[in-house]
Amino acid sequence: MAKEIAAVITLFGGSGDLAQRKLYPALFGLYQRGVLKDHFAVIGTARRPWTDEYYRDIVKTAVAGDSIESTAQASAFASHFYYQSHDVTDAAHYITLKELAAQLDEKYAAGGNRLFYMAMAPNFFATIASHLKSEALLTATGFNRLIIEKPFGHDYASAKALNDSITATFDEKQIYRIDHYLGKEMAQSLLALRFGNPLLRTVWNKDYIQNIQITLAEAVGVEERAGYYETSGALRDMVQNHVMQLLAYLTMDEPAALTADAVHTVKARAFDQLHRYTEAEVATNFVRGQYTTATIDGEAIRGYRDEDGVAQDSMTETFVAGKITTTAPNFAGVPIYVRTGKRLTRKSTQLTVTFKPQANSLFGVTAADTLTIYVEPSQGFSLQLNGQKLGQTNVLAPAELAFRHDPAAAKSAPEAYERLINDVLHGDQTNFNHWNELAQTWRFVDVILAAWAKDKTMPTYAAGTMGPQAAKDLLARDGAEWFWQPTRIQMAD
Repeated sequence: MAKEIAAVITLFGGSGDLAQRKLYPALFGLYQRGVLKDHFAVIGTARRPWTDEYYRDIVKTAVAGDSIESTAQASAFASHFYYQSHDVTDAAHYITLKELAAQLDEKYAAGGNRLFYMAMAPNFFATIASHLKSEALLTATGFNRLIIEKPFGHDYASAKALNDSITATFDEKQIYRIDHYLGKEMAQSLLALRFGNPLLRTVWNKDYIQNIQITLAEAVGVEERAGYYETSGALRDMVQNHVMQLLAYLTMDEPAALTADAVHTVKARAFDQLHRYTEAEVATNFVRGQYTTATIDGEAIRGYRDEDGVAQDSMTETFVAGKITTTAPNFAGVPIYVRTGKRLTRKSTQLTVTFKPQANSLFGVTAADTLTIYVEPSQGFSLQLNGQKLGQTNVLAPAELAFRHDPAAAKSAPEAYERLINDVLHGDQTNFNHWNELAQTWRFVDVILAAWAKDKTMPTYAAGTMGPQAAKDLLARDGAEWFWQPTRIQMAD
């Protein structure tokens, strides 16, 4: 039986797409599991002049299933929701919000626990945090916790300014900078896989690993996000956060314990030990690209510069590939290849560790063993080994030991946002970004951005492919290649 948590949750951006697609279903999942039950309330705020009744209909639509039982449960859940039309720049509105929160705290016996979720444009984060302090919305009787969505800054300087403004109200122990990749099943399983298996613990180092590859591929284009994407690009949108967090889990030392402090200590050290490139080194070690028009399955796909809201001379990258190295004693000399992009061949997030080929007296130099962790859309892992070819022969052939979570079981498991909000309610910061980690990743990325700002060339790739030729050449120079090379007819991860 789940432990019930009491809280008044204030959601800034309650009318937004993120709230309806992700946050309301996540909260409903916690309600169904009993983490949220009788002693919680949600205040949704936005500029729109909605009533409580209209807002609750929005919530019910976002979470209700097809069954009568599900519909009734959704109605009971939505009855805990309240709406306040709110201008985040108007101090008077925070007084009203404070009064409403106090009323709901008493009504639902929430014990003074407050959770504030910033699910709106990041340029308002500092303003909201400032008013929460000046209008005294934080309580002295319960916990006060803040969830912040990405992007957290545009570069190191803006991220630091944002962090300084937020820490003027909240201390680091109260701040939960969310990265939904850290809520995914297989991302959270990486520590168990690495440190819970003697077989892998023994060989997870530079003596046995040839290279590590991280791929976050998206098949879709920018769709309706062109306005945001033009100010971001793939490097800021994916590499600075998701890719870097997965990289840390793959290369960090074993933590002293499975506690937030212990995990963040080794993660911060992993980021400290990354080799930070000079601008001159960027050209050799990082590749960018932009998708162009193509015909896929008979459908004409627009190029990035033809998308609505994108400038005809846009220099925003929709693809990034890079080689990253570290000075960490266990991984010094091991190349870490990363790539991510839009309009690639297929959607998949997967991590591959290629082990060094070994020579022996019986078979000569054997093919490299590989371990691949599948994060999405399927969840699991596979170990490719050398086996004997079927029949009476001494010829080796690749053999795969594969595990996949059952799709039905995976679907019923908590989704990433549900896991992470549950962590916040329980005060567990393990799967969130600390400021010192963000500072290091921004410093790493800023050098690449500065180098690209001076380079007026933009490699291209046809939509539906796996990026520009330069991304293949990046590995070929090291005598390597991308392990995952999908085609449109290849269906399995």
